[in-house]
Amino acid sequence: MNTSKDIGAAIAAATAAKRPAIVAFMTAGFPKRADFIATLNRIGSAADVIEIGVPFTDPMADGMTIQRASEAALHEGVTLTWILSELTAAPVKPAAPLLLMSYLNPLLRFGFERLPAAARAAGVSGFIVPDLPREEAAEFDAALKAEGLALVQMVTPVTPRDRLEALCRPAGGFVYAVTMTGTTGKVVDVPDEVLTYLDAVRAASGAPVCAGFGIRNRAQVERLAPHVDGVIVGSALVEVLERGEDPAAFLRGLHL
Repeated sequence: MNTSKDIGAAIAAATAAKRPAIVAFMTAGFPKRADFIATLNRIGSAADVIEIGVPFTDPMADGMTIQRASEAALHEGVTLTWILSELTAAPVKPAAPLLLMSYLNPLLRFGFERLPAAARAAGVSGFIVPDLPREEAAEFDAALKAEGLALVQMVTPVTPRDRLEALCRPAGGFVYAVTMTGTTGKVVDVPDEVLTYLDAVRAASGAPVCAGFGIRNRAQVERLAPHVDGVIVGSALVEVLERGEDPAAFLRGLHL
């Protein structure tokens, strides 16, 4: 059974191998609903942690690539209930810990009171909920912790220092350090000020720190590596799947 502790262990194993962990994002049921578990396992062969996106009609933090993938998955009937059912029934799943990235509405629709146990039974290790403010997260966080699951906190370059520390303290699994303001998918040049910000996040956090938004190539991973414990690869990987290319080969190309 995966638990929130497995996320930290997976990242620590990458650190021991002297490289940043690769956290790979995929939209559940994209590009084809029938291939969900097969795609998950291909990604899992090259990723340290997998972030599974729950399709949503208004993914406000996501750029056009993930919006397209989300819309396509919704058209194929992918829902949170279906995702958990498929994960629970899958005869083979990756060794990599699984996170569900979801906006709040699908979680509320499923039901906060029964979601943590259902997620644990499906082999999920935690959640990322971009539109759930820390001030409103206590009930959900407690319910997740009761099942050994993590609630990953997100911070940004404009998060005030006192709030940064308050977000990092209760973070489960890892801290998701957004590298820029705006939505996912833009190419990030990783200026010096972003590295300084990441160093500040690391200093404030007792959990590993993973950088995300705009990470597309090995050069970016090399520049970020001394300042983070892992990198999150989303839109670039979704585009690989969209083109019908091998996601595992792409992810292995990011390993240092």
